[in-house]
Amino acid sequence: MVIYYHKMKRRRTLGNITFILLLILTSVWAFWGIIENFHEGWYYPTLWKNIGLMFLQYLSPCIILMSFTLISIKNHKVGALIFLLFGIIISFLVNRFNYFVILPFFIVAVLLWFSEFNNQKLKYRLIIFIPMGILLIFSVEPIYRVSHRLNDYDFSARIIKSNGVDLIWAPRGPAWPDDGLSWYEADSICKYLSEDGLTIAATPQNIWRLPTLEEAVRSMHRHGKNCMGKLNKQAQPVYKIEPDKETPLWNPNTKVIYWWTSTELDSNHAYIIVYNGNVWVRDKKNSPNYLGFRAVKELDK
Repeated sequence: MVIYYHKMKRRRTLGNITFILLLILTSVWAFWGIIENFHEGWYYPTLWKNIGLMFLQYLSPCIILMSFTLISIKNHKVGALIFLLFGIIISFLVNRFNYFVILPFFIVAVLLWFSEFNNQKLKYRLIIFIPMGILLIFSVEPIYRVSHRLNDYDFSARIIKSNGVDLIWAPRGPAWPDDGLSWYEADSICKYLSEDGLTIAATPQNIWRLPTLEEAVRSMHRHGKNCMGKLNKQAQPVYKIEPDKETPLWNPNTKVIYWWTSTELDSNHAYIIVYNGNVWVRDKKNSPNYLGFRAVKELDK
């Protein structure tokens, strides 16, 4: 009897540890999902497409973890098998049985198999309400922000003449694509752009170029006003108003949230600017579909 008691105590202790681990993971995915949803997602012109993307791409890890944890609380061995099977499936989808992918699921499955969950009603509430609370709290500001974005649907060439910048920003098309390109591709396209920026010539025209980091920072807008950005001594941007993914510079209805600049860190790396004004360094070979460019030219050309 004493042995059984101590065994059950150990299993319940392990169960509490496993539950806390799963609660942390679910909460982290809830936080990441809702932040990323409104950072790189929410670009469709229709509400229902944005909601669908949110649940399918950004909140699905949180929902899956929450569902598996609820099952595990009810029956820890069934939960263990579900986690293990799901890890195997994901591993095959990623890279034909990748051990690094399956290992976390295997560890959780082992922990669940030897666990015992007490206070089940409390655990049900915690695994549902804590991640849901995180989703609600961290969605308030971005929901307000994206719902108030300025979009005048004018994607022609735009003149930015403020905050020390006098530039024409290219119209939508080859000079301002909706897809991602490497720095080398973007730089090459700029050299061959026609005067109006709408076609790529057979020979170099050298009319358009990538904006410098300083020019990009100084051109950022929000609600139709220049954000009065500048680079400090550490080459970091400082703004009076935080920029957003709005016209006249950005198209709120594309995946692109980063632009290449002509400012290089070294021969292999260049600076990019985010729609919210942040600047990062990226390898020039990178070409995800959310990293594009918008060419510029001087007003007197």
